[in-house]
Amino acid sequence: MADHEKLEKLPDTSSSGSSHHDAHYNEALVQNADASREGEHGNILAQYTEKQTMQMGRNYALKHNLDPDLFGRAAALARSPGDFNSMEFLSPEEKEALHLEVTKKWHIPRKLVEVIALGSMAAAVQGMDESVVNGATLFYPKIMGITEMKNADLLEGLVNSAPYLCCSIVCWSSDYWNKKLGRKWTIFWTCMISAITCIWQGLVNLKWYHLFIARFALGFGIGVKSATVPAYAAETTPAKIRGSLVMLWQFFTAVGIMFGYVTTLAFYYVGDHGISGGLNWRLMLASACIPALIVLIQVPFVPESPRWLMGKDRHTEAFQSLKILRFSEIEAARDCFYQYVLLKEEHSYSQGSYFSRVKEMFTVRRNRNGALGAWIVMFMQQFCGINVIAYYSSSIYIESGLSEVKAMVASWGFGMINFLFAIPAFYTIDTFGRRNLLLTTFPLMAIFLLVAGFGFWIPEDKKDGRLACITTGIYLFAAVYSSGEGPVPFTYSAEAFPLYIRDLGMGFATSTCWFFNFILAFTWPRLKNAFKPQGAFGWYAAWNIVGFFLVLWFLPETKGLTLEELDDVFGVSLREHAKYRTKELLYNFRKYVLRQQLPPFPPLYRHQRMAVTNPEWNEKTEVEHDEEI
Repeated sequence: MADHEKLEKLPDTSSSGSSHHDAHYNEALVQNADASREGEHGNILAQYTEKQTMQMGRNYALKHNLDPDLFGRAAALARSPGDFNSMEFLSPEEKEALHLEVTKKWHIPRKLVEVIALGSMAAAVQGMDESVVNGATLFYPKIMGITEMKNADLLEGLVNSAPYLCCSIVCWSSDYWNKKLGRKWTIFWTCMISAITCIWQGLVNLKWYHLFIARFALGFGIGVKSATVPAYAAETTPAKIRGSLVMLWQFFTAVGIMFGYVTTLAFYYVGDHGISGGLNWRLMLASACIPALIVLIQVPFVPESPRWLMGKDRHTEAFQSLKILRFSEIEAARDCFYQYVLLKEEHSYSQGSYFSRVKEMFTVRRNRNGALGAWIVMFMQQFCGINVIAYYSSSIYIESGLSEVKAMVASWGFGMINFLFAIPAFYTIDTFGRRNLLLTTFPLMAIFLLVAGFGFWIPEDKKDGRLACITTGIYLFAAVYSSGEGPVPFTYSAEAFPLYIRDLGMGFATSTCWFFNFILAFTWPRLKNAFKPQGAFGWYAAWNIVGFFLVLWFLPETKGLTLEELDDVFGVSLREHAKYRTKELLYNFRKYVLRQQLPPFPPLYRHQRMAVTNPEWNEKTEVEHDEEI
C-alpha cells in the first residue's frame, strides 16, 4: 500500500476543539509521508534504517556514559523487537533471553517480584482503610451520640466518607509529590501518613468531629498513594503483562477489604477494658496500620521507576534500574533506549508549567480522550454501587433480619467473593480486554443489584427466602464486579495518559474516583431512608446501564499496546469512535443473535498513524540526528 493511502483514514485533526498540537501531528505525518518505512508498524523508530538506528543508540550511550556497542544493538532491536532471530549482530545468549521473554511472559526477575509485592501491600493498606469502618459503624454512632442528633444519617455518612473527601482534593497534589520525591518515596511517606492516622482514629475522644478530623487526615495517605502505585507498576513492568500486574492494585485492595472484615469480626467481642467508649471499634479502626507499616519496610529494597529517573535526566540510574527489572542487559538497553526516544517525543508536546499541563490535558485531543476514558471508568467504579456494600453491608444485612455478628460474617463472605473472583481477571484483562470486560459485566451487575433490592419486598416472616435473595444478589454482584469494573479502572487510568502528564492525569483520575466515593458514602444512609433499600439498589442498577453505553461509545481498548503507542488509539475523535461502536453493536446483533451471514466488520484502527510528532525525528542524517538526541 502506498504511503499516501496509509494516511487516508487518519482522524480529522482539524475539527473544532483540537489544538495546535493536533495540527503538529498532521504536519509531521505529511513531512514523513514519502519516508521509507521499515520495522514494526506504529513504532516510532520504524521510519529509520537499521544502520541509522544503531548509530542513534551508540550516540545516546556515549552521551550518557553507557556501553555504545550494547546500545547500538539494543536500538536496532527496539526498532523491530519481533525480528530478533534474524539479527546477526545479537549473540546466541541474547537471542535465547529474548525468546524466553516472548514464550514465558510470566518468567520475571526477583526484583520485579519485589516491586509487585510492594504495590500489592500498598493496595491492601487501602482496602483495610476502607473496610474496617464497616464494623466500627455498628458501634461508634451510638457511643458518640450521633444516632440521637438531628440529621444523624448525614453525620454518619460524613464521618465514614471523610477520607474520600480529602482524597478528592489531595489527589491533585500527586504530581508535585512524585516530581519531588519519586515514585517509591512518595509511596513510603503516604503509607507513613496512613499508619499514623489509623492509630489516631483508635485514640480519639467521644466527639464525632474528632473522629471526622482523624479520618479526613487519613485521606492524605490514601489519595496520593492511589495515584502513584498504579503508575509505578505500569512504568516498571513489561507491556505484555502490564495489565495483569497493574490490576494487582485492585486485587490486593480486595484482599485488604477482606482482611478488614476479618479484623472487625476478631475484635467484635473485645471488652471495654476501662477504655472510654469501648475498645473494640477502636481496635478495628487502628488495625489498618499494620499493612502500612509493612510497606515502610519494603520501600528501601525496590528500585525507582526508570521512566521517572529518565524524566530527571538520570539515564545511567534508569538503565541500572531496568537491568534489575529485566533478565538480560539487551532487554534493559532496548527498553531504556526506546523509552528515551518516546520521552523526547513527549517533551515536544509541552515544557510548560503545572497549569499549562492541566490546560493541555483537556485541550489536546489525545490527552482529552484519555482523560475522558479514565473519568468514565473511575466514575462508574463508584456509581456501579460496590462501595455502598463495602462500607454499609453489615447495616444492610441487619436490616434484612440478621444479628450483628451474622451480618459481619455475611460481610466477610462478600469480601471473600470480591477477592476470589478478581483472580480470573489476571488472565482476562490482557486477553479478553479492558473494554470487553466492562461491556460484559455492567448489564450483569444491574441485574444482580435489582435481585438484591427486590429481595427486600419479600415479607419478613419468610426470613430464609428474603435473606437468600438479598445475599445471592449481593454475592453475584460482587463476583461480577471483581472480574470487570473492579480491576479495570486503575489499570486503564495508568495507561491512558502520556508520560509528561501521567502524574497529573492519575491525580485527575483518582480524584474523580475519590470524589464520587465520598458522594456515595455520604449520601447512602439518607438515600436508603428516602428510597428504601429497593429503590436505593435500583438507583445504582440504573447507573450500571448508563455505564454500559458510556463504555460502548467513549472508551477505546488499550489491551496489548505500549503506553506511549496508545497515541494512535486516543487520537481518534469521540464522534468517530461512538459512530463506529454503534455500527459494530448492530453488526454483532445481526451476526450472533439473528445468525445472519455477514462479511467481516472492518477494524477501527486499521490505519494507525506513526507516532512522529517531534521535529527532531524528521532529520535522517545519522550523525546530525543522533547528536540532537
